[in-house]
Amino acid sequence: MNNSQTGQVTQSAAEIYEEFFIPALFQKWPERIIVAANIQIGQHVLDVACGTGILARAIAERVGPTGSVTGLDINEGMLTMAKRRAQNIEWKQGRAESLPFDDGTFDTVVSQFGLMFFENRLAAVREMGRVLRPGGQLAIAVWSTLEKTPGYAAMAALLERLFGPETAEALHAPYSLGDLEVLLPLFDDPNLQDINVATLDGIARFPSISSWVFTDIKGWTLSDSLNETQYEHLLEEAEKELQPFVRVDRTVEFRAPAHIVTATRK
Repeated sequence: MNNSQTGQVTQSAAEIYEEFFIPALFQKWPERIIVAANIQIGQHVLDVACGTGILARAIAERVGPTGSVTGLDINEGMLTMAKRRAQNIEWKQGRAESLPFDDGTFDTVVSQFGLMFFENRLAAVREMGRVLRPGGQLAIAVWSTLEKTPGYAAMAALLERLFGPETAEALHAPYSLGDLEVLLPLFDDPNLQDINVATLDGIARFPSISSWVFTDIKGWTLSDSLNETQYEHLLEEAEKELQPFVRVDRTVEFRAPAHIVTATRK
């Protein structure tokens, strides 16, 4: 799998991701996942593929000083940003397919928009189930399909027209588990029960088209793929082709639904 498929970003991209992607796409989802996982004060929680830590930080507020939160990610750049933002969370580098924890370590395991990028998704789900205590709760969020996320469908089509399908793959990869027929078989684990999926609406918001393009290119896996001439060409074309998503105040807005899958450890 390449960097687009595994969601691996550079240090500079991780900084842009934290500053721009978080408010644009992710701000509303941590509370939804906390509710779905029924996280309570005093619990011990693992956030797999924690990124720069938005979900882990929200969970730390919920569990309080009597609980604990561990954030795990494979990407050093993401973890560097996470450590800067919160010292009360244990940040660990590691792979979701081989979690460095004993069986039954956590009351709850969560993962926000990371499962799509794991090299072995089935193994990752089974690992997350393994480190749950009996009766513990699992909650995993993934984006719905690209077709149901019109802004990114249009952006991906623009990237493909200008630079080819390999470049556009960076925006297709996050939506690879949007089809429930692809997603739900990953939870075929004898240790998990009460599997449920909820599909929730979300909204992506950017201050402008130029901000949207900057965030998608400089804050994601394409940060080193397009040179400045290509970037300027993309920006010029985006200003024309992505106008349907521009509001009267010149901000950008479009639907961004997601699935949250929950399960309980037997």
